[in-house]
Amino acid sequence: MPETAQYNNKKLAIIKKNKKNYLLVGLPLSTRPGKHIVNIQNKQGQADKITFTVRAKTYKSQHLTIKNKRKVNPYEKDMERILSEKKRKNKARKNWRNAQVSADFSTPVDGRISSIFGLRRFFNEQARRPHSGLDIAAPQGTPIKAVAAGTVIESGDFFFSGNMVYLDHGQGLITLYAHMHKINVQTGDKIHKGQILGLVGETGRVTGPHLHLAVIANQTLVDPLLFLPQLNDKADEYFKNSAPK
Repeated sequence: MPETAQYNNKKLAIIKKNKKNYLLVGLPLSTRPGKHIVNIQNKQGQADKITFTVRAKTYKSQHLTIKNKRKVNPYEKDMERILSEKKRKNKARKNWRNAQVSADFSTPVDGRISSIFGLRRFFNEQARRPHSGLDIAAPQGTPIKAVAAGTVIESGDFFFSGNMVYLDHGQGLITLYAHMHKINVQTGDKIHKGQILGLVGETGRVTGPHLHLAVIANQTLVDPLLFLPQLNDKADEYFKNSAPK
């Protein structure tokens, strides 16, 4: 049984389920197809490697119109705030807490899937970074619930993400909830699964009220739908009716 594991020099979460151990490996969208290696070490200090193969995947494009043009092309005076917030986000993403971790997530909000992970995004026909999470559209004021137990490690009003909360679930598994109308928790709070973190809103860079849910594993943004199989039917409906061409 591995005691520790690393991929690209970043520690991995070890999840215990049904008397088995699983390594949670987050892969950046920039990962090249081909062979990749996870380095593991057991309690006796013996080292070993696990090899896995990554296949190429193509993501579709999504074109959105943002009415607040400042959220697409910030003013020069906004940049100090944006850079400061980026440091806070990076610090939260790197958080590591030794704790038993579960990847069995509950649904954070009841609504319609309006955007999926990995889409190549264009705001007002200007190319921006790929979509880093899952968007669930819901009326403003709809309660947003924690997908699993954890600790609030960052919260506040961010230029692009609006009112946002980072929730640390242990071993580098982190979720974030963005564009809230209202935040009901604060940094340092211990949260139980299903606890209300805040309310759906349309703060930050948005086209309407929704929850942007992101999942971070080993400091890497990954597809939230991998942790929410109960949303497969809604995802199928999205691909059938709303997926960009």
